[in-house]
Amino acid sequence: MFPVLPVTSVSGLIETADVVSGSVGRVLVSLSGDQIKDTLPIVRSVSEKFVDISVLLTGDASTDELISLLDAGVEYLVVSEPVVADLIESGVPGSRLVINISEKAGEFLESIASDSSQLDSNLNIGFYIGSFGISKHQSLVAAGQAIAKTVLATTGGARFLLVSDPSFVSSSNAIAPAIPVVEAHYLSTETTGNGTLSIASFITNRLVSDRVDGLYTTLVVDAYDNSLGLVYSSEESISEAVRTGKGVYQSRKRGLWYKGQTSGAEQTLLRIDVDCDGDCVKFVVDQTAPGFCHNNTSTCFGQYSGISALEQTLISRKKNAPEGSYTARLFNDSKLLTAKIMEEAEELCDAKTANEISWEAADLIYFAMTKLVQEGVSWNSVQRNLDLKSRKISRRKGDAKRKWQAKLEEKEQDANKSRDDARQDKKPKNADQTSSTVTTNGTEQPQIKMNVVTVTPETSETEIAKVLTRPLQKSADIMKLVTPIINNVRDNGDKALIELTEKFDRVKLQSPVLYAPFPENLMQISEEVKAAIDLSISNIEKFHAAQINKDEVLHVETAPGVICSRFSRAIESVGLYVPGGTAVLPSTAMMLGIPAKVAGCKNIILASPPRSDGTLTPEVVYVAHKVGAKAILLAGGAQAVAALAYGTESVPKVDKIMGPGNQFVTAAKMFVQNDTSAQVSIDMPAGPSEVLVIADGTSNPAFVASDLLSQAEHGVDSQVILIAISMTDDQLAAVETEVHEQAMRLPRVDIVRGSIAHSTTIRVDSIERAMQLSNQYGPEHLILQVHEASRLLPLVEHAGSVFVGAWSPESCGDYSSGTNHTLPTYGYAKMYSGVNTDTFMKHITSQELTEQGLKNIGPAVMALAATEGLDGHRNAVKVRLESLGAL
Repeated sequence: MFPVLPVTSVSGLIETADVVSGSVGRVLVSLSGDQIKDTLPIVRSVSEKFVDISVLLTGDASTDELISLLDAGVEYLVVSEPVVADLIESGVPGSRLVINISEKAGEFLESIASDSSQLDSNLNIGFYIGSFGISKHQSLVAAGQAIAKTVLATTGGARFLLVSDPSFVSSSNAIAPAIPVVEAHYLSTETTGNGTLSIASFITNRLVSDRVDGLYTTLVVDAYDNSLGLVYSSEESISEAVRTGKGVYQSRKRGLWYKGQTSGAEQTLLRIDVDCDGDCVKFVVDQTAPGFCHNNTSTCFGQYSGISALEQTLISRKKNAPEGSYTARLFNDSKLLTAKIMEEAEELCDAKTANEISWEAADLIYFAMTKLVQEGVSWNSVQRNLDLKSRKISRRKGDAKRKWQAKLEEKEQDANKSRDDARQDKKPKNADQTSSTVTTNGTEQPQIKMNVVTVTPETSETEIAKVLTRPLQKSADIMKLVTPIINNVRDNGDKALIELTEKFDRVKLQSPVLYAPFPENLMQISEEVKAAIDLSISNIEKFHAAQINKDEVLHVETAPGVICSRFSRAIESVGLYVPGGTAVLPSTAMMLGIPAKVAGCKNIILASPPRSDGTLTPEVVYVAHKVGAKAILLAGGAQAVAALAYGTESVPKVDKIMGPGNQFVTAAKMFVQNDTSAQVSIDMPAGPSEVLVIADGTSNPAFVASDLLSQAEHGVDSQVILIAISMTDDQLAAVETEVHEQAMRLPRVDIVRGSIAHSTTIRVDSIERAMQLSNQYGPEHLILQVHEASRLLPLVEHAGSVFVGAWSPESCGDYSSGTNHTLPTYGYAKMYSGVNTDTFMKHITSQELTEQGLKNIGPAVMALAATEGLDGHRNAVKVRLESLGAL
């Protein structure tokens, strides 16, 4: 039972929700019909914060609009009796509705008092009386008592009564068991004063105690409704709990007990509820480690079990998991975790017996919970969303997406084929068939092997296109997740950045920006790594500096007296996105920062997510120092891109954003580039990493395999292609053996398996055909491991970067050779360059005409302007020619 229900307007909803989130946890919003559409996003957002919203309709609204409120998570609708009838007819359960009887309260009370049987006992509908509905001869208290004795008692308390009256401003007397509705601005978490009412007083006025000491029995539960323990409360402790938003109780020996004040096991108060008889109070809290009990257990009844125990364990592992452990791998490798979730979901679908289903469901929940902890999402948030979904009235058809229906049909076809094959007589394997398993270190393992396709003159273009198709990217689904994040940062600035960093990276920052000069203690790296960075910076700077000559201005006299020029200027402010968090990526900071420095960009702003302790990777800070960055934004993902694009109180707005990232970063870059209010550009679209290797019979199989695996380990959505020119079966088998054996020695072997599964070896009979297929694919990385490889460069039409010969592994381009590793992927190499010095520059043209020059081209300009109907353009030339006497 709610002790009090604050009522507010739409504009005050968020502020009121913040106040009640650590006390009663419920809000009544006064809302007109024309406000519903704009209010839905606010309702959804606030409802996710453990605050239940009800709506008091103050005007007309359609049934569909009201149902949309319930779908958004609204707990109760307070509407007139005719509207209730319409909603029930539309399928809305009566338990979600409250009848507003304000205009005829007196009449209603009299009729119910005389004959309570007229109530439909099958509809658990509540009632609401506004202040203007109390008749002259009845006080508010009398009205409440009358309905309490009739309406509520008739259905055993299933119904409830909401009563609103200004008299509450001067009196905090509650009407048990009716629920007082009070305007939010009269309520305070402090004690009564200055014309306000204490929320705590409404709670204590509903409580009764049969104890000699007058204390109230108090059940303490966590957000999952796990019982933590039994304690006692007093009016003073409840008042202090509401005031502080913490777990505060009454010790029978020591007075006020601030839970966790000495042990550190504090509680954040989420809600206080009173039971139906008013003799027990329930505190809903967020309990910090090590737990509630003085014995350092989660509860006074022992340790957590099930979901709660799993969540606590994973949170601890995220902070303290030993390097190289499997859980650490899952937290550090999002693509591996995604692959495991998909794998376990499929295994659950395939499970048959009860034990198998239980086992596979537990596996799936484990990996799903790891994903939640990795992203800073609590199980409480999941349960809250389940509760909100259960409130939806509208129901969709619920069919699976075509993609998954097709996958199921494909599995069924494969199963049918397997059964058909089993019915056939078994035949011995052909001598040239490759075993599906190999023995590695004495253990038989499924072979990691690419698909093999032979391209002949008869192979159709459709078949070739299918082979070269990349893994599907779900850009539309990703954008649905990214857009709210971008809007939040754009509208709320630093506050949103800090909240999102805490949510996604589990780091509470005081400021989202680190300004130059950067402290020495944040750049503590070994001399070996520093020397490697310095060497790489030198090479990258040499190559990128050679790409421009800023002092040279292009002059062309296109006609006598007509001089056209072009000159270059650096883009003033640039944002460089460096993926990070648990990863160490100084290479990306170099690849973006050095060209920006060479180009002469005045404001270089890096963005990289902080580590778990709130600091940045020291190697990245060192590179930022070396390139002269003005600041580093301690954020990642879509929120970092949004901050760079729109600027915040502390983050300078930039003119262009560069750098690689996951699918959320890419989607955010595409979004802000298309938003004219952002006025920002990006370097290029991006997709998963990829490599195409062209090899022949002279290639070293170990070298070929290592180049393929260097990209396959990036993620399960990465793709590697090998084009084998006139290679024999034995030569190709040697490459396949190396792929498997080298992959099995890699710590990311599970990712490699996923990547190799949609990668292909294409056998062709000529260099010309190989280069044609390569250009058709347009790879991010093109590796030429053939005899006299440099002779193929003239045939390269589309590629991000080319690695020529056996001694040019792709890794060198990623770090130290001098070229840039920020390259177009997913086929964008056909129209985009990789990052280079020009990426950070713009080119401005100018023209200067003499009198003779205008005479030479003026008539042509006038003729074309007249053709297009632009008389102003024509006149600008005409008046000048007339002044020269040329017309």
